[in-house]
Amino acid sequence: MTTAPRVDYQTDPSRYKHLKLTFDGPVATLAVDIDENAGLRPGYKLKLNSYDLGVDIELNDAVNRIRFEHPEVRTVVVTSGKDRVFCSGANIFMLGVSSHAWKVNFCKFTNETRNGLEDSSRHSGLKFLAAVNGACAGGGYELALACDEIILVDDRASAVSLPEVPLLGVLPGTGGLTRVTDKRHVRHDLADIFCTTTEGVRGQRAKDWRLVDDIAKPAVFAQKVRERALALAARSDRPADGRGVALTPLRRGVDADALRYEHVSVEIDRAARRATFIVRAPSATQPRTLGAIAEAGAAWYPLQLARELDDAILSMRTNELDIGTWLIKTEGEAADVLAMDATLLAHKDHWLVRETIGLLRRTLARLDVSSRSLFALIEPGSCFAGTFLELALACDRSYHLALPDDEARAPKITVAEANFGLYPMVTGQSRLGRRFYDEQPALEAVRARAGQPLDADAAHALGLVTANPDDIDWTDEVRIALEERAAMSPDALTGMEANLRFNGPENMFTRIFGRLTAWQNWIFQRPNAVGEKGALKVYGKGDKAAFDWNRV
Repeated sequence: MTTAPRVDYQTDPSRYKHLKLTFDGPVATLAVDIDENAGLRPGYKLKLNSYDLGVDIELNDAVNRIRFEHPEVRTVVVTSGKDRVFCSGANIFMLGVSSHAWKVNFCKFTNETRNGLEDSSRHSGLKFLAAVNGACAGGGYELALACDEIILVDDRASAVSLPEVPLLGVLPGTGGLTRVTDKRHVRHDLADIFCTTTEGVRGQRAKDWRLVDDIAKPAVFAQKVRERALALAARSDRPADGRGVALTPLRRGVDADALRYEHVSVEIDRAARRATFIVRAPSATQPRTLGAIAEAGAAWYPLQLARELDDAILSMRTNELDIGTWLIKTEGEAADVLAMDATLLAHKDHWLVRETIGLLRRTLARLDVSSRSLFALIEPGSCFAGTFLELALACDRSYHLALPDDEARAPKITVAEANFGLYPMVTGQSRLGRRFYDEQPALEAVRARAGQPLDADAAHALGLVTANPDDIDWTDEVRIALEERAAMSPDALTGMEANLRFNGPENMFTRIFGRLTAWQNWIFQRPNAVGEKGALKVYGKGDKAAFDWNRV
C-alpha cells in the first residue's frame, strides 16, 4: 500500500502555482512561471523553470480548460514568464530522489499531456505555438516539440537542447528523440550531434537544422509571435461565438480501498492485488439536442463520464502501484449507452461534442498504455455496447458468461458504429482493427452483426471475447486466470502487455511509448544512471559520473 501522500490530479486555475493563463480573442497565452519552492514533494527546488509532476498536472488542467471553457481560442501560445529561460525541463534533483516507479509514471503522464496537444491540433483545430523566449532544454524543448510550430528568440544566448544523454546518462523522457526525427525530420547525423552535446543549438543554425520553425530578434519577437499565432488561428474552425462549459470540480469520494464517483467506482482488493472498475451507463433521459447539451454543461453524461474515468485511471496508476490487475465491469442498459452514442455521432462536428469525443478518446488511450493487466468481465447487468465495448476491447482478455438456459439474464455485448473508428488508438487504428489486424473478412463479419445483442457464444464465435465459460465453470475459470496473472513477474507482464497491445502499424506515438516502456524503463534502473556514482545521482554535486563501460 502506498504510504506517501496521494497525488490528486484535480486542480483549477485558482490553485495554480506555476502557470498563468491569459486570453485575447482567438489567442490564449500559457506562461510557464514555475515557483521553485512549490514542488509537489519535498527534497528539491524547481529552479530555472524546471518542472515536476505538479507542473504537468496544472498543464493538463489548463489545456482542458482552454478546450472546454474557451471555444473562442484557436491558438495557444506556450511561453515563459521568466527572463532568459523558457524551461530547463524535468527537475533533475526531483528525478534523483524519486523511486523508479515515480520516474516512469511521471514520464508517462508527461508524454500523454504532450501527445494531447498534438491530438487537439489534429482533431479539434486547437493549435499550439511555442514562443521560446530563453534557454530551452530537455523536457522544456520537448514541450516546444509537441507544439505545431516553434519560434526561438535570436538573442545570441537562447538555445534549444536535449542534454539528457551526455549530462544525465538517460534518454529524453517525453518523446524528444522521436519528435526530432519523426516530426521535425532533423537529419539523423545532425540529430546525433544535437542529442550528445550539452550547450544546445541557437539562432540560424537551429532553424537550418529544423530544430525550430523560425527565429526573431528580441525587438520583433512579440510581434512575430502574435502574427504567427493569428495565422495559425485562421486555420481553425473553433467557434468565435461558442459558449464555454465550466469544468466544475468532480464529486469524488476517496476511501481506504475505493474511489467513488457518480458514474465510476473503483473497488480495491489488496490481498489479491487487483481493483475492479465499474462504469455505469446513464440512468436518466439524456439530452439529445445541442441546446440541451449546452445547458447540461459539465454534467452532460459523456463529458462527466470521461472526466471521472480519466481521474480514476490516473489516480490508480500513481497511487496504487501494487494493484497489478484491473477488472473492468459495466452496469446499466445497453440501450442507454447506444442512445448516448447516437447523440455523439449526430453532433460530432459541433465543437463541444467533438471535444467530448476527444476526451473520451484520450481517456481510453490511457487504458491502452497503463502498465496493468486489464481483464473485462461480462456478467448479468453488463452493458458493453458501443462506447462501453471499447473498454472491453482495450483489455488484454475478456470473459463473457454464457447462460444458455436463461436468455433473459444472459449478458450481451453490442458492436456499434462507434467501434469502427470514433476512438482510434495512438496507432490510428480502431480497437477492432487492432484486434483483427485490419483483416477485412473478420471485420466484415463483425460489421454484419453490428447493432445486434450478442450472447457469449455468438461473441466468441466472432472473436470478440477471449472465453465464454458457462455458469458452472465461470467462477473457477475466472479465479484461476486472475490468480495465475497475479503470480507472474510484473516487469515481464509490463513488457509483454505493451508489445501485444500495440501489434499494428508503428507511428511516432507508438515509438514514444514503446521507448518509454522498454528503453527508458531499463536505463532508469541501470547503475550508470542511478547507481551511487550514476550520472543522475551525482549531478550538481561536483562529482563525475563513474560508468561501467560494458555495452550490454
